[in-house]
Amino acid sequence: GDDQKQHLELSRDIAQKFNNDFGNHNFFPIPEPLIQKKISRVMSLRDGKRKMSKSEESDYSRINLNDSEEDIQKKIKKAKTDSLPIPEKIEDLKNRPEALNLLTIYSSITDSTLEKTLKEMAGKDFSKFKENLSDALIASICPIGKKIKDLNKDRSYLLKILQEGSIKARKIAERNLNQVKEIVGFI
Repeated sequence: GDDQKQHLELSRDIAQKFNNDFGNHNFFPIPEPLIQKKISRVMSLRDGKRKMSKSEESDYSRINLNDSEEDIQKKIKKAKTDSLPIPEKIEDLKNRPEALNLLTIYSSITDSTLEKTLKEMAGKDFSKFKENLSDALIASICPIGKKIKDLNKDRSYLLKILQEGSIKARKIAERNLNQVKEIVGFI
């Protein structure tokens, strides 16, 4: 999300400084952020003005990747909205952050636009919409949660993958470090 862009900026600055200082303009690639245009920040299910966060005290403020179907349904059912029906126009969501949040999540998860979602849902109340949102989230998230649970059952496989990844990373890091030493003049 866009709230993580600052961390990437540090990497960009370091890479550019090294490349410029040592005249090797292509050694470190300059990372570019990959921030989704539709939804760059997902907001809390309890407060549409605050970002969704796993550090939030209430588990009902977020959808976790390992949530069950029942958990997702419960969380979406309890997600904060208002008593007004779903509007036709985006402008009508200006002072309705919780409604905007849920509609944006739905649009993103169904690979639609907010405009299309509003056209489809206009005039309806949030109870029916929340069922649709729950179904869409369950279809997208539950397969991931199932895979996580399956992987967690096979600890030896996970350890093997971690060890193989560590060996590969070490080889790449060693090669890069030797190149850096050569560019800087230590070798």
